Amino acid sequence: MNDQDILKHIQELVNEEHQLMTQHTTKADLDEDQHARMHALEVHLDQLWDLLRQRRARRSAGFDPDAAQERDPNTVEHYLQ
Repeated sequence: MNDQDILKHIQELVNEEHQLMTQHTTKADLDEDQHARMHALEVHLDQLWDLLRQRRARRSAGFDPDAAQERDPNTVEHYLQ
């Protein structure tokens, strides 16, 4: 997957996330399935943004960006900010 493919997938997930939110006033208004889907979208978006950052960092450092790999949700979701 190249950077453009990753960005396209990110946009698709963001669109789905926005579609869910436009159907409801707040996250609290989501039903159980929608809430689970929203959480899955947020996690997958975090993974894709992380992958894109890895690819850019590898490219900037002169390494092969294609060697970057999507990290598991537990790793990405527990980054300190």
